[in-house]
Amino acid sequence: MRHVCTLPMENDVTPISAAIRGTIPLAVAACLTAAAQADDGFIRMTPEQVPFKSPLGVGPQQAILFGDPSKPGVYVIRVKFPPGAHSNPHFHSQDRHATVIKGVWWNGVGEELDFNKAVPMQTGSYVLHPAGAVHWDGAGDEEAIVQIIGTGPVETVPVGPTGAPTGYWPKPK
Repeated sequence: MRHVCTLPMENDVTPISAAIRGTIPLAVAACLTAAAQADDGFIRMTPEQVPFKSPLGVGPQQAILFGDPSKPGVYVIRVKFPPGAHSNPHFHSQDRHATVIKGVWWNGVGEELDFNKAVPMQTGSYVLHPAGAVHWDGAGDEEAIVQIIGTGPVETVPVGPTGAPTGYWPKPK
């Protein structure tokens, strides 16, 4: 059986999700430090400089590149899903615009996580997660990195039973 990780939701109070939320201020500080180094006001960041953070060193990682999702204004984040990692069904309080920048990012809609209904989004693909629309997503056999742009403050609300469903993402067609 393949190991599957889940991405904790923002209002989840488990130690792992609390640790993830604890990394957000560190990522914001790292980005602000990088931005402060640019005398011309531009932020320049190579892929190697992206400050991905993950609690306990396993599971999905997140990096805040600009802004702060918990505060008013535009934010830009990247989420790195290791192979097999996925979120449980949830929705966001604001629209979120996602672009796949590496790998295949699998998406599904509705309150039931059904791997057979997941849609593969290849590198370069765009997905709009409308505010209030229940969805779930993650990586298949390869790492996937997604860049998300939105307006804060944003809340992520889990839907349905908690826990880590297990299963396999279908192979890309």
